[in-house]
Amino acid sequence: MQKIEHLGIAVSDLEKSKGLFEKLLGSSSYKDELVESENVMTSFFRTGPNKVELLQATSPDSAIAKFIEKRGEGLHHIAFAVQDIRAEMLRLKEEGFTLLSEEPKKGADNKLICFVHPKSANGILIELCQDIA
Repeated sequence: MQKIEHLGIAVSDLEKSKGLFEKLLGSSSYKDELVESENVMTSFFRTGPNKVELLQATSPDSAIAKFIEKRGEGLHHIAFAVQDIRAEMLRLKEEGFTLLSEEPKKGADNKLICFVHPKSANGILIELCQDIA
């Protein structure tokens, strides 16, 4: 793993949360993106070399809607940048981690993504991210 790629934060109201983070970070969102495969609308912020992703459910049966229903708004996942997502997925499986998919899929911000189940990572949802060339 190369670095923390972004922190994902589940929110109920994307526009309201964007306003809050614009004030908090002193900058505007640089990208809003619908990720249909995950049933979420995202908004990304940069702060120095770091990124924050706000996630709002677009469907009541999405993972974000279920997360908010169970835990409320807040930190949803930590994403790590990887050079070769398939190699990293294989390495993590060999180390005993449980992946939520067998193949990476297209995610937001021009990335291939895969999630590591929180039950195998001390309760933290981990996302692997590889830039799509």
